[in-house]
Amino acid sequence: MPVYKIIVTGRVQGVGFRAFSQNLASSLGVKGYVRNLRNGNVEVVAEADEDTLKMFCNRLKQGPPAAVVQDLLIDEIEEKDGFDNFTIKY
Repeated sequence: MPVYKIIVTGRVQGVGFRAFSQNLASSLGVKGYVRNLRNGNVEVVAEADEDTLKMFCNRLKQGPPAAVVQDLLIDEIEEKDGFDNFTIKY
């Protein structure tokens, strides 16, 4: 299955973006993780089938109500171990 590394830019920290991502991932069956980056962006690593990942990314662009998502920078990456679930990394 493909794995995307997604960097979310904009006002995405302190607005519930990680919890939003985790809830969205759980509802779609996406596995991986989300974490805040020191530069104010959010990193999401997501594993699912291609159609589900596209839907996931489209919903991430909207974000939670308090977020202002400027852009998603998406790269497909090699992930050898796979994921069991979707977690928030602190």
